[in-house]
Amino acid sequence: MQYRHEWKHEINRSDLITLRQRLRAVAKIDPHAIDGRYMIRSLYFDTPADKALREKLDGVNRREKFRIRYYNGDTSLIHLERKSKLNGLGTKASDVLTAGEAQAIINGSLDWMAGCSDRPLVQELYSKMRSQNLRPKTIVDYTREPFYYPPGNVRVTLDYDIRTGLGCTGFLNPGCVTVPAGDAPILLEVKWDAYLPDTIRAAVGLESRRSSAFSKYAQCRIYG
Repeated sequence: MQYRHEWKHEINRSDLITLRQRLRAVAKIDPHAIDGRYMIRSLYFDTPADKALREKLDGVNRREKFRIRYYNGDTSLIHLERKSKLNGLGTKASDVLTAGEAQAIINGSLDWMAGCSDRPLVQELYSKMRSQNLRPKTIVDYTREPFYYPPGNVRVTLDYDIRTGLGCTGFLNPGCVTVPAGDAPILLEVKWDAYLPDTIRAAVGLESRRSSAFSKYAQCRIYG
């Protein structure tokens, strides 16, 4: 399991335009993007006591959260992901779900998950849904402009229009209504392995912008 470095910065609309121009000049646009962007819909899990939310807000050094995610309204490819943090570094594990499996999880039909020996993350989620009462909590929608830079395995993303669902049942319906998640900022994220090349460091440099601990999941819990 490889942990990666990560920067987050809250930026404004002017910063977005500046960064977009700089990054297009030095980095590659993610080939999965459509017109330079894609739409992301995620469904985050938490316990009845909001363990994942509390650990994020309290800055717990070692923490994790589970989510289900798909892109551009395409439910033919759905990812189950576990994001983990340790000492400020991050890593992600992933398995694939069918739309039927994702809906079964949302509905609380879980027994089939115990037999997924070829998908250990599905089994881990099953175990934690049974032992911790982990359950789907909040839909998170947003638009992402993704860039990558092969040296250093760098990924830079510009995320905005963060929206939240008021329930989980419509997760697989691309037309499910979501609402703006309060006064959510535009977010710059930079992730890399062993080193951050100077080219990218210069491209993402902005005056008076400091590293942020902003969480889309936490922001989207604004309504409960």
